Amino acid sequence: MDLLSCASSVTLRVFLCAGCHVVCKSSRSHLQYLCRLERVACTDLGISKKNLNHFEVEYLCDYKKKGDQEFYLVKWKGYPESQNTWEPRKNLKCLKILKQFRLDLERELQRRKQRRGLKKLDHSLAHFMLQKAKQRQQLDRWEASLNTTRAHKGRICVRNDVDLEGPPKDFTYINNYKVGEGIVLTEVAVGCECQDCFKEPLKGCCAGASLHRFAYNDKGQVKLKAGQPVYECNARCRCGPECLNRVVQKGIQYDMSIFKTDNGRGWGVRTMEKIRKNSFVMEYVGEIITSEEAERRGHIYDRQGATYLFDLDYVEDVYTVDAAHHGNISHFVNHSCTPNLQVYNVFINNIDERLPRIAFFATRMIKAGEELTFDYKMQIDPVDAESTRMDSNFGLAGMTGSPKKRVRVECKCGMESCRKYLF
Repeated sequence: MDLLSCASSVTLRVFLCAGCHVVCKSSRSHLQYLCRLERVACTDLGISKKNLNHFEVEYLCDYKKKGDQEFYLVKWKGYPESQNTWEPRKNLKCLKILKQFRLDLERELQRRKQRRGLKKLDHSLAHFMLQKAKQRQQLDRWEASLNTTRAHKGRICVRNDVDLEGPPKDFTYINNYKVGEGIVLTEVAVGCECQDCFKEPLKGCCAGASLHRFAYNDKGQVKLKAGQPVYECNARCRCGPECLNRVVQKGIQYDMSIFKTDNGRGWGVRTMEKIRKNSFVMEYVGEIITSEEAERRGHIYDRQGATYLFDLDYVEDVYTVDAAHHGNISHFVNHSCTPNLQVYNVFINNIDERLPRIAFFATRMIKAGEELTFDYKMQIDPVDAESTRMDSNFGLAGMTGSPKKRVRVECKCGMESCRKYLF
């Protein structure tokens, strides 16, 4: 569609808004640009006579200084790059965008070991600033998408102050297990009859019915030894949503940040809030696949030097969770030889012990801004048989049979107790 015919379509859309069913391939911002170009108001696009001449800065592309006056090359929202203009600092009211541009420029100058106070950016630096602005747009859109998709209280923010990498490709954010081919989840048959599961549990509530202890204290902190299973109340229980035996099922409660690490570990996750010791942090979510399929994928991931396979081997090694392409924020959590997260097997609406839910709880108090980590090669207690049954085996997931020669992946956790290799 050429510009003239597209402009005509916009005019038709403007005057026939309520009954217009024509699909236009133009983006909303481009349609807004065309409206302003044709001097036409459109309620659907948020263009009125009052803001017809309003111009919004989308991002800044370049910088130069003439005498004492600073100029910025502006990409205007709703307008193509061919309409970019140089504007004096006094004309720009976008304080947040200006601050971010200066911060990005200062970081890059420091990285390049160039002096500050440049009067003009060279081609390489100007190109970087343009790509950085576009990357920030992509990350902002991804962040908005994550927060639209999430079904949990905790918000997600995204930061990359290290390089120009944008959102990961071929990754879909999910809130619950994605069930793979040939796998059936067995729903619970009964629920508890408790009025107050914490103070007056009947028959030991759901945990007691399964011959296990109640998992949480009155603050929702896990009090079981790592390795012991957690049985939460389920959809058929009489207790309400505020029951103290409903913790993992409420989802992530803390605001978190997906950020790019500066030491070659890719993306990582940090908490934006203080987390108390033994508190639930997040669940490891992905696609449930058979051990046979996990072995096939495991060899592929092994050659790539990374894996997102987590064996569900609480009673037997039959199923695996693969979070490579479908997962939640746990997909981005890095390994550490001294982690601050501990794995627990949790059962809620599924009684199949071969298919527990994998929950991470804090091993200690975690400060706001601290990176979250777990041990890919975690072992609970080599003496305690109950605990040993649920060793994470994250590093060995998909590698059934013995012996299997693994590609040795260097560990970059930086801890004093570092084992030097992930696997």
